[in-house]
Amino acid sequence: MRVGFWPILTILTKNNRELCSTLYAYLVNSVDVGHYEGVMISRVPIYISFLVMGCLPVLGQQALDSLEKKLATEPNDSIRFGILLNLSKEAEFYDYAKSRKYMESAKETSDKINADWAKGDLYFRLALLETIEGDYAEALDFDLQSLKIFSNGKDSSQLFRAMNAVGSDYRDLGQYQEAYFYLTQSYQLARKHKTPSLKDSLVMAISLHNIGTVFTELGQFDIALSHFQASAKLSAKIHDAEGPAYTYDETGELYRKKGSFDLSEKNLLAGLQEVRKLRIRVLIARIQSHLANLYLDKKDYIRSFQYYDSVLVLQTAINNRYGLAECELGKGMVMSRSGNYDEARRLYSKSLATSKELNARNLALTCYKELSALAEIKNDFKNSLYYLKQHDALKDSIFNKATMEKLFQNQVRFETESKDSEIATLLQSRTRQASELRRQELVRNILVIVAALSIILLYSVYRSGRRRKRINRLLLEHQREIKKRSTELEQLNQVKDKFFSIISHDLRSPMNALGSTLELLEQKHISPQEFTELTQSLKTQFNHTRTLINNLLAWTLLQMDKLTVQSEKVFLRQKVEESFTALRDLYPKDILMENNIAENIVCFADPNIVTMILRNFILNSIKFTETGGRIWVNASEIDQEITVSVSDSGIGIKPEVREILFEKAPHYSTRGTANEKGTGLGLILCKEFVEKTGGKIWAESEIGKGSTFYFTLPKA
Repeated sequence: MRVGFWPILTILTKNNRELCSTLYAYLVNSVDVGHYEGVMISRVPIYISFLVMGCLPVLGQQALDSLEKKLATEPNDSIRFGILLNLSKEAEFYDYAKSRKYMESAKETSDKINADWAKGDLYFRLALLETIEGDYAEALDFDLQSLKIFSNGKDSSQLFRAMNAVGSDYRDLGQYQEAYFYLTQSYQLARKHKTPSLKDSLVMAISLHNIGTVFTELGQFDIALSHFQASAKLSAKIHDAEGPAYTYDETGELYRKKGSFDLSEKNLLAGLQEVRKLRIRVLIARIQSHLANLYLDKKDYIRSFQYYDSVLVLQTAINNRYGLAECELGKGMVMSRSGNYDEARRLYSKSLATSKELNARNLALTCYKELSALAEIKNDFKNSLYYLKQHDALKDSIFNKATMEKLFQNQVRFETESKDSEIATLLQSRTRQASELRRQELVRNILVIVAALSIILLYSVYRSGRRRKRINRLLLEHQREIKKRSTELEQLNQVKDKFFSIISHDLRSPMNALGSTLELLEQKHISPQEFTELTQSLKTQFNHTRTLINNLLAWTLLQMDKLTVQSEKVFLRQKVEESFTALRDLYPKDILMENNIAENIVCFADPNIVTMILRNFILNSIKFTETGGRIWVNASEIDQEITVSVSDSGIGIKPEVREILFEKAPHYSTRGTANEKGTGLGLILCKEFVEKTGGKIWAESEIGKGSTFYFTLPKA
């Protein structure tokens, strides 16, 4: 399909249709296709530029000249203000800069008139120009001022129109709840109007249509479609000729976002056909932009680029910088998807610069997002992060500004919520006497004051109730914290008592035994042969004492929170082998020890902590396994965690004992199968060490069949 020229031809005047038909035939027969930066592009826009630059401004200037002549001879400021508004509207599609210039003159004239109706029309028109430039926040500011003025007037159609505009601004800013409120209010007030007119029905159709666009943005496509259909039905009822074109356009955009590209194309092309027949200038570039986006999603980059080019020509003709920036962004997306990243970056940067100048923050958000994605594709992660931060900062600033506008917005909402009844009252009270109006105003003011005082009282009661609940909640939390601390202190006292018991008994006894033996040897009361026989017993006591001292030192560091964890890669199989070797020599017992851990299993933890845990578990297994028994160590990987198990074929653990193995108090210690002594600190240390590394610990056992101790470590 050839695109980009027919929509322009349709906006020309009837006096030039013959010339346009000739140019159209020429263009159709002379279109060729070339390549631009690796993408095949139609050269139609080159001819369009000539057509638009040559014909379009001349035709627009004729209407402007006529109005300029009227303005030059008109002395009345009110009439001059209306002419300036019409001049701005006429210039909007031919020369946007001129349109702005006329509005500046209109503002000066409005200040002279100093009438509410003039200011309302002025703000409404300024909001429309800001919307065209993409500065939706500024547009909202103007529309809210317009709404405030029209709320105090008697023309209900102006009020409904202003509410619709405010709702559309909130939609463009992404504040859909506020948008829905104003659009539904506009529809409901128009529907309930005491003297419904054609204008009211048109407002209702437009409101339904705009509510549908809100649900489209929220992704609620079925609800949005039902609103579009209701709007179209109402438009048909009142013979609204422009309604179908807008419905086709938004329905096509809905199906594009939904992913139904064929239905989207069908509706957009039908909308384009309607625009051609009716010559709705404002929709020409909009529908072509939507078609460009559609073909971009379909990866039909040739058609997408052609449509963007056509819109670019239209926006160039009317000097609409925001429209140009949108086209440059779209063409940049085509270039990016086609692999021409340098050209894409140039177009994105150009669009971003224009959006900053125009304060078009929504467009700037998209530019930052695309620039970030492009930098990431090129592995330029520094710039990608920079653009992402710029995007987030701008998004936050939009939100903050919207938050600051809440005060004024709430005031306007309060005024507009009661407008339905106020309008009806005004229409019915025109024949009433001034005294009746004053009485009603007095009653209304009294009711407002009473309502305000009631609200303040209820709010105070509500705040007081919330404060009491918050205080009670804090007290309960404080009580739970005190109870928890009390339990911890009790456990620490028990640990302290156990600590002193170990020092006074388990350390003093072996030291006394060793001292007595050495004294007897020195006095030659025992022979060297007898001393040799005592060596094995002394060695066992020494090993027990050394293990005890190591555990006590580690426990002390843990309690003082002085233990520093220095994690690194640890090969578990190697650590298990080291532990087996050390414990075989220290505790000679004929037990088979098996290391079933694969060489490639590596954890990320403090090697000293891993060694301490393994040796305590293996030592426990040695203590409670008979001679001739078996001990084996396994490890398995699950996601980013390693589970290590130390199993034995020993005597097992009773269920009631297993439940208190890892508790700080009370301590439980039993003799081993060879009468080995324990301190009751080993498993507690293991639990605290494992939790220090962020892991878990547990045990499984069956009397007479052995035990298995498990703990987890992070994977390297």
